[in-house]
Amino acid sequence: MERVVEKKGRGIAKKDMIFIAVLAAALAGIFAAFALGRDAGVTVRITVDGELYGSWPLSDDCEVNVMIDGKTTNVMEIRDGKADMTEANCPDQLCVHQKAISKDRETIVCLPNRVVVQITGGEEGVYDSIAK
Repeated sequence: MERVVEKKGRGIAKKDMIFIAVLAAALAGIFAAFALGRDAGVTVRITVDGELYGSWPLSDDCEVNVMIDGKTTNVMEIRDGKADMTEANCPDQLCVHQKAISKDRETIVCLPNRVVVQITGGEEGVYDSIAK
């Protein structure tokens, strides 16, 4: 009676090496696109009464005092890639209590002062709801 002995392969097959190389290249490409293109072209635009007040890159940390009729009405802060309304002279303070924004078309609105802060460019935000 003859015994059949299977030979076990040693190392990694050529097809496996090609698969691993392609997978590593794809992951590196995705990581590079995310890391390099995340903040490219993303800006914060402030409008007052429908007119452009100014725009700033979301990648630069700064504080913007919105002045209307010679006095500061709102203070918007850009920090760590997010824009946030930190101060307002309006009575309800709803704009100050809104969360910081960083995704395309997200807004912070101060109705009494007619100030709108909006993100333009970048990655789209998640919808809260969709109405039909």
